[in-house]
Amino acid sequence: MPTDLPEPALRPAPGQLTFAAPRRGKPPQHLADLDDAGRKAAVEALGHKGFRAKQLSTHYFQHLVDEPAAMTDLPKDGREELVGALLPQLLTPVRSVQADDGRTIKQVWRLFDGVLVESVLMRYPGRVTMCISSQAGCGMNCPFCATGQEGLTRNLTTAEIVAQVVAGGRMLRDGALAGGGGEDGDQALRVSNVVFMGMGEALANYRQAVNAIRRMVDPVPSGLGMSARGLTMSTVGLVPAIDKLAAEGIPVTLALSLHAPDDELRDELVPINTRWKVDEALDAARRYFDATGRRVSIEYALIRDINDQAWRADLLGDKLVQRGKGWVHVNPIPLNPTPGSKWTASRTGVEQQFVERLRAHGIPTTIRDTRGSDIDGACGQLAASTA
Repeated sequence: MPTDLPEPALRPAPGQLTFAAPRRGKPPQHLADLDDAGRKAAVEALGHKGFRAKQLSTHYFQHLVDEPAAMTDLPKDGREELVGALLPQLLTPVRSVQADDGRTIKQVWRLFDGVLVESVLMRYPGRVTMCISSQAGCGMNCPFCATGQEGLTRNLTTAEIVAQVVAGGRMLRDGALAGGGGEDGDQALRVSNVVFMGMGEALANYRQAVNAIRRMVDPVPSGLGMSARGLTMSTVGLVPAIDKLAAEGIPVTLALSLHAPDDELRDELVPINTRWKVDEALDAARRYFDATGRRVSIEYALIRDINDQAWRADLLGDKLVQRGKGWVHVNPIPLNPTPGSKWTASRTGVEQQFVERLRAHGIPTTIRDTRGSDIDGACGQLAASTA
């Protein structure tokens, strides 16, 4: 873990973030890091009855509460120590920025060691989606992605990943996200969809990311009680990890960040392609569909004069059709601007032609709705060190 980041000012200037010097050691263990048996054992190790673990889980996962004063069903004597030991604060809010008339909120968080990560909460009609981070930074080094250009600082723990979703639920509960009430009704009271499309390559932090998914889908009070169908795991194509995820028995949606159908260009845009080529990644995606029955999304950032040629749309269409019908959906994404990038989004006409060529092959294709680009909260823009 890096230890040479500068000490922060106590009060950063408006609009400016600073880094805290990372503290040595591991993040504190949290209730969400443990399964039910582990929680019971942890509570008992602290000298309390095992059933207190279920009470703590109910407060955290069902009521989204971690304040001792709110847990009146716990004995007052020793309550603060118990809560402090199993529900330590993992995320400290640093900065919150809104877009889309308050329907999109990007939140910058400081972790226990001073590292910064980001998450984005977005309200759509009838649902609320949260884009979460699984790593601080990213080691995949994709040149058009701000997070990839930061490099990897460290993996997040299971609880640090889950805590972002819990924090999003609290923001909804407290009315921080605009557009609720009559527009969405009760459907908008909880985070309904989670996408692992924030900072990091989640499958490179495999065990923690999968454990976080389990905490999200486990029924209350063991977890958040979310539907696996509302969760999306994004990857640049770590083939062995895709196959491993397919065997987990959790039918989350897989999103493959492809960005080029030919190895020559993808080697440049997605450097992991030098290890697992386009066809290998697509074959793994098809196997994932066969194992789970969940249609795979192909993410494709359209970059002007780089990967948006009609022949590349045809090549992508051919490769997908060769692997069968009904297993895939393509999401072209207009490239979101990042500081210092030499690339920009495709022209509107070129973008539309790309979509039409894919549809001509019978491939369902939908241009991704870009949310939060004006606050650097859209795909490829999350880079907390420059927020």
